[in-house]
Amino acid sequence: MRLILSMLWVCVMTGCMAQKTPPSPSDVWDRMLEYQLPNGGWAKHYTDGTAVDYSKPITSSLKLKIATDGIYATIDNHATTREIEALAEGFQKTSKKQYKDAVIKGINYLLSAQYENGGFPQYFPDKRNYRSQITFNDNAMINVLTLLREVGSESDLYNFIDVDLRVKAQQAVEKGIDCILRAQLVANGQLTIWAAQYDENLKPAQARKFEPVSLTSSESVGIVRFLMKEKPSQQIILAIESAIKWFENNKIEGYRFDTVKKSNGKMERKLVPDAGSVVWSRFYEIGTNKPIFGDRDDTVHYNFDEISEERKNGYAWFGEWPLNLIKNNYPKWLKSIQSNK
Repeated sequence: MRLILSMLWVCVMTGCMAQKTPPSPSDVWDRMLEYQLPNGGWAKHYTDGTAVDYSKPITSSLKLKIATDGIYATIDNHATTREIEALAEGFQKTSKKQYKDAVIKGINYLLSAQYENGGFPQYFPDKRNYRSQITFNDNAMINVLTLLREVGSESDLYNFIDVDLRVKAQQAVEKGIDCILRAQLVANGQLTIWAAQYDENLKPAQARKFEPVSLTSSESVGIVRFLMKEKPSQQIILAIESAIKWFENNKIEGYRFDTVKKSNGKMERKLVPDAGSVVWSRFYEIGTNKPIFGDRDDTVHYNFDEISEERKNGYAWFGEWPLNLIKNNYPKWLKSIQSNK
């Protein structure tokens, strides 16, 4: 079942489902081997903008790009972690040595990308612009740590990994958790949540022009869920409980984020009054906890209506991300740690 779900995920991410006859799992695994960069990672696109697409055979010109574009290796949009997991499943299914070797090479790439402080950059070795930043955005670093935790714990999927590499994966996870705990932002003397990106000194950083330095609710939910699966040290417990408290204190009640028709017939996304709903802003100003919104001209606004129509309709500015965490995950976690005392 896990294999089927994983392959469906790969196809959704890379366009296979648009094909009348989707490629077989073995076709996708073999193409992943060809797409793997010399440094062990995978890209999501190449110098000319060509996107990774496992639904299509690889051309000779694309093979040349792959051989020379190692700088484009990334953990963004599930790249690299997606391929490692899929190829591990491929090896379990077929025992094909090339899949095993690619998995090991991919894991070593992830380990080489980790900063000394435990963080993972969005791209490695590319350091241009925001690519060198420690990236929680879209759960990039959490995806890596989740995979390495499975490797280190000798899960069934990675039971072919040798003990030395497992130990290295465990150590990388420990460093990553330490980084997460140190990155949790303090405002007005209180632990809050996390930013989406940090520089190498763990200072919150801006990514794209419309993604300002801020507290970010969406990615912080993924961080908290990851921490909930760890052995609950006092520091981890404090981090989780502080984040839950922050989510409770900064929810926006009585609204939903929806698409509505304007008087001119155009569709627009906006907050719509709804007594039974609750949402959170994607970004909050550090220190004030005011919702903030960025635009492509590098401006930051407190009023959602002030940003461009293109950005209003092209980004997840509000969402229910913490709702299930608060209602379901947190009570279960709290019960589990209390029963283990």
